[in-house]
Amino acid sequence: MMRRFLRENSLGVFFGLLFLAALIGQAIAGHIAHNQEELMHGGEAISLGRYMISSNFGQAVMENWQSEYLQFLLFLMATIWLVQKGSPESKKLDKKGRESDEEQRIGEHARQDSPGPAKAGGWRSALYGNSMLFAMAFIFLGSWLAQSVTGWNVYNQEQADHHEQAISWLSYVGNADFWEATLQNWQSEFLAVGSFAVFAIYLRQRGSPESKPVGASHEATGLEG
Repeated sequence: MMRRFLRENSLGVFFGLLFLAALIGQAIAGHIAHNQEELMHGGEAISLGRYMISSNFGQAVMENWQSEYLQFLLFLMATIWLVQKGSPESKKLDKKGRESDEEQRIGEHARQDSPGPAKAGGWRSALYGNSMLFAMAFIFLGSWLAQSVTGWNVYNQEQADHHEQAISWLSYVGNADFWEATLQNWQSEFLAVGSFAVFAIYLRQRGSPESKPVGASHEATGLEG
């Protein structure tokens, strides 16, 4: 049973384990760096557990999460209406838009193995038909808010260390330092997803569903090839 589960879910398990390993590594490295900096400035070292519930660690984690899910959110929305000739990351050039109920297998056009909400039609199908977008938006907004709050706490801690006045959350999210760090993450995500879509026009990776077949034409788009 376990062997079958691992075989059928190996991609999710693989990246889940990589995520946990990287998160633990980040926590350990961040804890060491934090304590070194505190001791250099006459502060006190803290335990790993305390560091992992601190705003310092929370800000570092949330800063990356929100940019990743923003990337997914925008890619989901953009690929509804925008196409890229020759890219497997794009729909076919004549498939722009939300497509018909028949093409999307909704309501009376649903198949026997279609999910229940798709068969139901009406508001349930409409809600389910945008559920991935809602999930990505929720995670992005939640992680962005968490980043802003933890970053605000860290900023005010630094202000207190320098005997300067704390600022409000609204003042912090309007601060150039906050947006410099935020946009630094965003631009790298936009570059990554955009370049991947274009590289896939001309480059191939045999056996990967993210690539066209090796012998497919450069002009083959979406599911073509």
